Amino acid sequence: MKNTQFKQLFTQYKLLALMVAIALIWAFFSWKTEGDFATARNLSNLMRQMAITGILACGMVFIIIAGEIDLSVGSLLGLLGGAAALLDVNHHLPLPATLALVLFCGLLVGLFNGYLTAYAGIPSFIVGLGGMLAYRGVLLGVSGGQTIAPVSPELTALGQGYLPPSLGVALGVLLVALDVLLVWQQRRLLALHRLPLRSLWTDGLRVLATAAAVGGFVYLFNSYEGIPLPVLLLLVLLGVFSYIATQTVFGRRIYALGSNMEAARLSGVNVRAIKLWIFGLMGLMCALGGLINTARLAAGSPSAGTAGELDVIAACFIGGTSMRGGAGTVHGALIGALVMASLDNGMSMLDVDAYWQMIVKGLILTFAVWVDVATRSARR
Repeated sequence: MKNTQFKQLFTQYKLLALMVAIALIWAFFSWKTEGDFATARNLSNLMRQMAITGILACGMVFIIIAGEIDLSVGSLLGLLGGAAALLDVNHHLPLPATLALVLFCGLLVGLFNGYLTAYAGIPSFIVGLGGMLAYRGVLLGVSGGQTIAPVSPELTALGQGYLPPSLGVALGVLLVALDVLLVWQQRRLLALHRLPLRSLWTDGLRVLATAAAVGGFVYLFNSYEGIPLPVLLLLVLLGVFSYIATQTVFGRRIYALGSNMEAARLSGVNVRAIKLWIFGLMGLMCALGGLINTARLAAGSPSAGTAGELDVIAACFIGGTSMRGGAGTVHGALIGALVMASLDNGMSMLDVDAYWQMIVKGLILTFAVWVDVATRSARR
């Protein structure tokens, strides 16, 4: 009985446990690197590195919640990033045209993957596996196996630019004000419907904790050069995808698909259309990730995105997304991406052999899935 209660308690505080794990990881690497890991410059670079995995995780978490999988995201990121480099370097397209074309192609390819899964009846695992090979082959073909460089300064700025410190402070103040407004509106609605209200000090403490976190976040980045633009984009996507997941009918139907697809279909949900569009969103995220990756490297690389799908899927599972579908959160997936990026960054700074890095990440992924299986058993 005690074991079952422990599992249920762990499920309830899973995200808190992940935050504690990140704090321990950062403390360990700071100790081993004599403080170099915890510098503002390194943490800024770490967050920039995890932004690409985080962008893909925003789309992947919807796919896994719906009970599907997409193994092609790493290759598709590489292909779309290479396409951006070709359009910029070889064809000299203006930046807006390059962005529009790459995003449109990403959406189309994602919808194609969704069509094969939802309407053609091909298992998503096979569609993703085929895409992983095919998209990588197309990238090697169009690039000739050569790096495409240098991309224009305008495109490079998307991956290497920073938000000015003053705008970072203004953004932090805006976020805190928005949080206060949301708390006030929630209390007003509860009072209007004569529902129980949380104590004022509880909500006040929550607002103060949010303000402290936002303030620390802005101070950290402003201590270096400002908030990196890829991180800013990731924060916007976090808000958008969290809103879709929790506040829209489309989001609720995604969870319904993963929980019981047949029950969702019998209740009138257009299962095929939902699957089609979540793969379309995934393709769009691959396009964004490809653009940011090419901009960050200032070049289109034929090896870009190699094994990227493994990091993305691992981030979702580590962040609490259930491998059986029906459960998961966008912010949890991003915390999982931060765990993976912290391990990569810290072990690289310590010059840990590549095979040990793979072993450590593999063990952590296995542990995360075991936790999902164990906690699900406890809830039955």
